[in-house]
Amino acid sequence: MTAVKDVTRRPIGHFAERSIAGLVAVIGAGAAFGLLLLLVRFRWSPLQQADHELAEWFNSLVAPHHALVTVLQAVTDLGGRPILIWLVAIPAIGLLIRRQPRLAVYLIVTGVGGLILDPSLKALVGRLRPVVDVPVASAPGNSFPSGHALGSIVAYGALLLVFLPAMAPRWRKPAIVGVGVLVVLIGLTRISLGVHFVSDVLGAWLLGAAWLGVTAYAFRLWRRERGKPVPPLTEGLEPEAGHDISIAPAEERVLAHPRSAVAELLVGWVLVFGALYGFGMFVSYHAKGTFFATLDTEVPRWFADRRTDVLTDVSWWWSKFGDTHAILLISLVFCPLVLAVWRRWRPVLFVVLAMVGELTLFLASAHVVGRPRPPVENLDGQMPTSSFPSGHIAATICVWLAMTLIVFPRTDRWWRWIFVALAVIMPAGVATSRMYRGMHHPTDFMGAILLSALWIGLLYFVIRPNADLAEGNQPAIESEDVDTLDDELARAGRPD
Repeated sequence: MTAVKDVTRRPIGHFAERSIAGLVAVIGAGAAFGLLLLLVRFRWSPLQQADHELAEWFNSLVAPHHALVTVLQAVTDLGGRPILIWLVAIPAIGLLIRRQPRLAVYLIVTGVGGLILDPSLKALVGRLRPVVDVPVASAPGNSFPSGHALGSIVAYGALLLVFLPAMAPRWRKPAIVGVGVLVVLIGLTRISLGVHFVSDVLGAWLLGAAWLGVTAYAFRLWRRERGKPVPPLTEGLEPEAGHDISIAPAEERVLAHPRSAVAELLVGWVLVFGALYGFGMFVSYHAKGTFFATLDTEVPRWFADRRTDVLTDVSWWWSKFGDTHAILLISLVFCPLVLAVWRRWRPVLFVVLAMVGELTLFLASAHVVGRPRPPVENLDGQMPTSSFPSGHIAATICVWLAMTLIVFPRTDRWWRWIFVALAVIMPAGVATSRMYRGMHHPTDFMGAILLSALWIGLLYFVIRPNADLAEGNQPAIESEDVDTLDDELARAGRPD
């Protein structure tokens, strides 16, 4: 009996020990933040002087090096609000799709809490941002605490706690170290760019650690109240959900023959580029007196003669649906949801290669063809690339066609037709707006269609994004079927 009692009490003892240690850490972080908050709020002179001296020192190191400033700005964007909202929202939706509502709620509550703490404390403290000799960046609002530093430790920390069980044990410690390094780098970039004091970042880290600890502790208490074991945080919040939240647990290999696929794509890319080059050079410089020349002359003039303020505004907004930011946003939403629903990397690879191939083909062909813009007023001004082919239109066709080719065969629900409709409406709208704004000829639109059709067709042949559907349709013999088959054979061998 004593041994049984010891076994039953052991989890309780471990939980109590970990809980006390965790509470001490959380309380310590909270107390340290409270002290720092008071020192900043009442402008303690030694802290103020140290902050300003360090701000000037970092500025003197960074300001002369423009390349370093570019790198720092790229890293600091990883802690920006748009990225953090995406990092919390998309995984939360994926967790709901995977039927993990508790983890989704934890992620949302933790992330939203971080977003609320930042502006409210900044308004409470009202600290101005640093003023340095050579400003290299700017940021709106007050300074304490750093929103980037606070948001990054909360968002990346919460994601780590949620998805640790989906990682192999050998990758968990490197993941923890990697997240820690990323959070530190984001905080340092805020200081180096001169938009935050050192104490702003330290305060954000302390507050973020305290908030992350409180929410993790609450989640662990919830597990304990329901009689579930409470493992150490190095195993994640819910270890038993590891298989369900794994990105693609049933996929052994993305491509059966990756080397041959790479070779086929490289050869295909060259052939598609050749077709674009030939068509682009013809319509740009050798089509005088043909239907193409008439079309490229009359259509831009027709649109230019019918411009109105309302149509110009509409064309500006619709044109934005085809720019790099919009296409990237669509892809960053679609690809994680594909992983959440179908648990396959191959469709994601199909979309990624569609966009990478489109971009490289567009840039290469635009450079070698070098076609001028239509001879009407260009409402978007001078562009860094030439007219042929239209990058906006090609990117819009590729992203919506790729998504439609993935979604349509994978469901029989009515909403799959929405993707078909958008694959037609979105490119048509972007093409109309680009020609209306005097940025492209009709044959630039044709070039975008040629690029998209050839590249997406090649990718579909090589990648086969829906190959798992064909594999799933093949009948498999389960163990129960094997037992039944053995019984039937045994009966067949017995004499009557």
